[in-house]
Amino acid sequence: MKILKKEKSDLKLAMILLFPSMFLILLLVAYPMISNIQISFFEQPVNPLLPATFVGFGNYIDILKDGEFFKSLGLTFLYTFLAVAGSTAFGLAVAIFFNRPFRFRKIARSLIILSYVTPSISLVFAWKYMFNNGYGIINFLGEDVFHLFDHAPLWFDNPISSFILVVLFAIWRYFPYAFISLLAILQTIDTTLYEAAEIDGASTWQKFKIVTLPAIMPVLVTVITLRSIWLFYMFTDVYLLTNKVDILGIYLYETAFAFNDLGKAASISVILFIILSIVIVLSRKRVKF
Repeated sequence: MKILKKEKSDLKLAMILLFPSMFLILLLVAYPMISNIQISFFEQPVNPLLPATFVGFGNYIDILKDGEFFKSLGLTFLYTFLAVAGSTAFGLAVAIFFNRPFRFRKIARSLIILSYVTPSISLVFAWKYMFNNGYGIINFLGEDVFHLFDHAPLWFDNPISSFILVVLFAIWRYFPYAFISLLAILQTIDTTLYEAAEIDGASTWQKFKIVTLPAIMPVLVTVITLRSIWLFYMFTDVYLLTNKVDILGIYLYETAFAFNDLGKAASISVILFIILSIVIVLSRKRVKF
């Protein structure tokens, strides 16, 4: 009886301690999600004093009939894939390089993470300055120094070059996250495993495949999953860099605040949540931890 009373007392204490966190989760996550789903079934006016009109699945049907939505969806998948693959591969390569002692390693690590901790607005304007048509360093080097082109390109006014630049920006901006996470797990690998593989005649690639990759796989999958979520919903970086890359974040923003169609925008976010959830579940099932 004493053990049972103690367990009940511990459970009560645990519930009391967890209540503030649970309340915040319900307030900041659950309530907005439920409210967003509710709005997606209405034609919601911008003025909250005006009544909303119930349209059922009308907003979802309109989206699925909209060719621009599927165009933005495909562009978003391509952007997410290239940015995640590039930033993860680059971060892993840099982490492997830094997983050894050399002079000024700590200073170099600090410099690498600068792009990740610096506010996005500062980095965006630095990139726009570098690629400026009149005084950017890229056009100066390409046109005046190396004569790679006859006239300075308008980098952020062309859809193709704009897309390439936003992908490169995302890779450069977010590779330190993969670098930090993968370097931490690389430093836990026993060096004797590499020595044993080397004695057996394993090449550099074989040592990476047999020793390194299985050890870092749980962290690697987590990095890819989290980065995919963040980049799939990307808005700020792309919106500030250019208006020529209509990924879903831009499409959703314009639907909500340019066309004032809040119900349709809410239904877009629900569809995106469903798509991303399915992709993440399927991708994680294919990986054995």
